[in-house]
Amino acid sequence: MTSEGRTGEGRGRLGSVLSGCAVALGCVLFLGGFAWGAFVYQPYTVPTESMTPTIGAGDRVLAERIDGDEVRRGDVVVFKQKSWGDLPMVKRVVGVGGDKVACCTRGGGLTVNGKAVDEPYLPKDSDLEAKPIPPTEVPKGRLFLLGDERTASLDSSVHLDEADNGSVPRSAVNARVDAIAWPMDGMLQRPDGFARLPGGVSEPGPLRLQVAAVIAGAVLILGGAAYGPVAARRRKASAPRRTEPAGVR
Repeated sequence: MTSEGRTGEGRGRLGSVLSGCAVALGCVLFLGGFAWGAFVYQPYTVPTESMTPTIGAGDRVLAERIDGDEVRRGDVVVFKQKSWGDLPMVKRVVGVGGDKVACCTRGGGLTVNGKAVDEPYLPKDSDLEAKPIPPTEVPKGRLFLLGDERTASLDSSVHLDEADNGSVPRSAVNARVDAIAWPMDGMLQRPDGFARLPGGVSEPGPLRLQVAAVIAGAVLILGGAAYGPVAARRRKASAPRRTEPAGVR
């Protein structure tokens, strides 16, 4: 065997090893990304239009499993409150324990501790004055929740005359919505209006990193699997052709 043949054979073995490693690493990233996502996130179908236009009725969302103590103003959360029907609901947190919340009085919008909060996620034609909220103090350890479709949402504003001023305990929250999976509207933006308040807004979960791991894994698997057939075709194309001796028919 010529040195050129041995070199080509060595390259072929090295390529096979590298392609196998790529497939193995791709499987780890692909399956690991899915497993990580299933552990961190839970899917949920929003049944009503109380969060439009941010989330429509029937939309499928991905909610990060969190403890209620991690909730910040502006978060869209999944929770259950017995006095509200004891069913999973999706609303936006606009006030936390110690806040004084008011809305839509004297022609103004939402205020938290006397500071106006810009809410670009509300419907453009929303009649906020139709559902005013007088200055209401949120008890410690509790959350004040509103739907983005304020005029049609059964939220804290509807339960103001109940104990704890219509708020819910932090322990009622089991997840925070990070993205809309169907239709594929992508990640939910953290509202800047709450970022200027003490405590700021929450950081997005690891969903982007999980999606990147799945995509990278798929690319490595496909690339590694395709190496073998491509390399074989190239070797066949570059192999010297046999020639018959002159005069032989």
